[in-house]
Amino acid sequence: MFQLLKGDKVLWGILALLAIFSFLPVFSASSNLVYVVGRGTPWGYLVKHFVILVIGFVLMYSVHKIPFHYFKGISILMLPVVLVLLVYTASQGTVIEGANASRWVKIPFIGLSFQTSTLATVVLMVFVANYLSKPDLKSIKFSKSLVQLWLPVLSVLLLIFPSNLSTAALLFTMVMILAFVAHYPMRYLLTICGLGLVFVLLFFLLVKAFPGAFPNRVDTWVSRIENFSSGQSDDGNYQVARAKTAIVSGKIFGLGAGKSRMKNFLPQSSSDFIYAIIVEEFGLLGGIGLILLYLLLLFRIVVITHNSNNLFGKLTVVGLGIPIIFQAFINIGVALHVLPVTGQNLPMISSGGTSAWMTCIAMGIILSVSVKKSSDTDQVEKLNTNPISILSETH
Repeated sequence: MFQLLKGDKVLWGILALLAIFSFLPVFSASSNLVYVVGRGTPWGYLVKHFVILVIGFVLMYSVHKIPFHYFKGISILMLPVVLVLLVYTASQGTVIEGANASRWVKIPFIGLSFQTSTLATVVLMVFVANYLSKPDLKSIKFSKSLVQLWLPVLSVLLLIFPSNLSTAALLFTMVMILAFVAHYPMRYLLTICGLGLVFVLLFFLLVKAFPGAFPNRVDTWVSRIENFSSGQSDDGNYQVARAKTAIVSGKIFGLGAGKSRMKNFLPQSSSDFIYAIIVEEFGLLGGIGLILLYLLLLFRIVVITHNSNNLFGKLTVVGLGIPIIFQAFINIGVALHVLPVTGQNLPMISSGGTSAWMTCIAMGIILSVSVKKSSDTDQVEKLNTNPISILSETH
């Protein structure tokens, strides 16, 4: 089995541990949807989560078998598809079954909703890494990069921003980080940051001047920030208050698996606020253990980046791996009331389809980057143990 899994074995192990552990909190927290909301059964949600993770790991395995340099062309081909999907998603209306339609699109026949911004994140990061890995990047003209790099980036961000501020902000931050790491000219970076700031200010002015002119979530963003800073007890802080109660109830060792009380009062207990349920059931030790697991995941991402001999590989690992770590700690920060409510899932733990699948695809690409280094290491070890056999193989 381990011979079939190429690339970084430690990373495979971390992802498997996260996936296996996720069944306990998801099964426990899903009772909120069953007994409070009155929808489905706990076993039904558990089976659904199992199927989603199985599909996710199949995607991860399939993607990690593809040589990573192929993703240069794939990202270029997929970017127009992503733009079309984002336009289609944003044009659906205001609400689909109570959810913001500008963030989701229904998948026919299988009854799932697809969040197109998650696919856009993976495709855009690989596209940007491909462009920034050019050898003549330092001498490139700003007008040329404006068309080839920043126009596609800003197009994606403009389509995501009105409905999903946190994802757009995370994407913009990661593009800036990648450009800085790749030694993109600093004066160009400052120009882009200035243009981005001007756009955000104009957007808010237009929304205030023409309220209701187009779908947006500005009022939601403003209320969440005001709730976070003031501590008022409205809907936004209702979730955070219940999350903090769950965390305090867990103490050191927790109440035990499946014994959470606050899952029946905490909205989104199986997705956005699942970390609070984890701490309530597994205590401070469980919460710290999960954080350490994400830090170990970050460490492996750094190791793979360091070991890669290809600039495109390095930038791809950073561009796909760091957002997953950011997303995890944003989710944890929201549950701890360190950050305003954002709606970011806990990667590989929270229930949900497209977010888990896109995380698995991103990890598959990272594992693909690590495959060559692992193969080189295996060859060296084989040469040290039996030099005759490897010589016969090469002939």
